[in-house]
Amino acid sequence: MVGPGPGPGGGAPLENANPLIYRRSGERPVTAREEDDELPDTIDDREIFDLIRSINDPEHPLTLEELNVVEQVRVKVNDAESTVAVEFTPTIPHCSMATLIGLSIKVKLLRSLPERFKLDVHITPGTHASEHAVNKQLADKERVAAALENSHLLEVVNQCLSARS
Repeated sequence: MVGPGPGPGGGAPLENANPLIYRRSGERPVTAREEDDELPDTIDDREIFDLIRSINDPEHPLTLEELNVVEQVRVKVNDAESTVAVEFTPTIPHCSMATLIGLSIKVKLLRSLPERFKLDVHITPGTHASEHAVNKQLADKERVAAALENSHLLEVVNQCLSARS
């Protein structure tokens, strides 16, 4: 573990006490096509990125976008086939929060998208020591459902999804 002091809530020391902070991308301009109620509204990569960019990191008072954990280039949407794939990159290779971050992304998308979408949330290949195990957990619907039945874990996920004050 890295970091001299206790983590959030006075717990264990922070794993990555001094993460790099990245500039937030600007807000997406709304196009005339998007405002036209007569045209079908397809979901694209940027719309998914806009949903997940403001998710709070569980360890730092920063968003996943500010930590470069999520990037628009790592979001792939096929609206016609109803698929969404999101790769996320933990800030360090041994990040113990990787599963929680992935779960937060998945829950945000499950709560925001129509049920027709099949979600694939996984770690960017080669960026985490336990990427296979974490990806396996995130892909297992029963494990995700069981995790969300744990009231403490659900509370932590909801904190990650809540707006910062």
